Amino acid sequence: MIASISAFLELVTAAVKKNELVKLTLGGKRNKEDDLKNVYIKPVILKTGNKLSFVYRHNTKDVTKNFDTTEAVAVIGKLLKEDFFNADLFTTANDFQLLQQNDKVKISTKPASHTTIASQQHDKQKQRIIKATNNVYLHKLGITTNDGVVKKEMQDKYKQINRYTEIIDGIIKELNFNGTINVVDMGSGKGYLTFALYDYLTNTLQQQAKITGIEMRPDLVTTCNQIAKAANFTTLHFEKGTIADAKLSSPNILIALHACDTATDDAINKGIEANAKVIIVAPCCHKQIRKEMKPDNVLSTITKHGILLERQAEMVTDTIRALLLEANGYKTKVFEFINTEHTPKNVMIVGVKNENTSAKKEENLGKVKELKAMFNIEQHYLEKLLGV
Repeated sequence: MIASISAFLELVTAAVKKNELVKLTLGGKRNKEDDLKNVYIKPVILKTGNKLSFVYRHNTKDVTKNFDTTEAVAVIGKLLKEDFFNADLFTTANDFQLLQQNDKVKISTKPASHTTIASQQHDKQKQRIIKATNNVYLHKLGITTNDGVVKKEMQDKYKQINRYTEIIDGIIKELNFNGTINVVDMGSGKGYLTFALYDYLTNTLQQQAKITGIEMRPDLVTTCNQIAKAANFTTLHFEKGTIADAKLSSPNILIALHACDTATDDAINKGIEANAKVIIVAPCCHKQIRKEMKPDNVLSTITKHGILLERQAEMVTDTIRALLLEANGYKTKVFEFINTEHTPKNVMIVGVKNENTSAKKEENLGKVKELKAMFNIEQHYLEKLLGV
């Protein structure tokens, strides 16, 4: 057999035509900094016919795409030339492995490790990290019924909880935490996501964790502490306080979800001051920058419309937040937290401590200065907190 990507693609095509394809994985990414970790491919049967389902696995999310065989083979070829060095093809006849090194391609063959093909019916019932059955805190929070069924009106909240946990899962598995993970959840509210995170860390990962929820409304603090006790979450505690006034004790992870306007900046500042390894925020409303934005250039044609001004303010506010995090030694990602059909507050900023980014401090601060000049902004509130 001639060892080449084309020869490997012929093996994939033949396996599909003979209905022998079990699965195919692409790995060994060419660019170590790339967010895409690997691609998992399997045959599925959809209403539109037989397809190959691609799951693109990123650090913080999975993206699924379905292709016809011809298009799928072309996509695989492109991925092997541009993104990955290796591929493992499993069929009911043989297993094949493709390795690329120093512009050479090697294909090895082994006896089949799978003798049957799993069901190709598309599984629409997604497996959730946070299980609804026998879950004390979900029931106490009003998400499930007595028999562990998610209430119809709480389906969106349940999806949000699991999406949030999936994101944390991607972050945690990329980092090395020694000992107890100390988490502070600022503005924890009713605690939906706080409880889910504790459940995931302690029960799913079997990791020692201490989580403190900070909330200014005393009735919610009392209720959440009662639920934590009922769920036997012994190292989960809620206390009364504001984000701005909170006293932190070396958190590994600082979280602030849907903190209003500049409260998000207070949380980011607290995380930077505490040298938190991970800072996660999902901003809510962007009043401070929206009031200051008065561009005297072509951008004024956009900002004269209220709804466009609001959207522009969101983008500028969160872009500057990301740049200021990077200027303070964090590698950042800004992405959609959950579909807008579930919540309009769907942008998440994640900062992971990375000392290598400190060399670009002045460059990032320069970009902040340029953005402010473009939109005629005097100062971003986070700059003030950081003393920029």
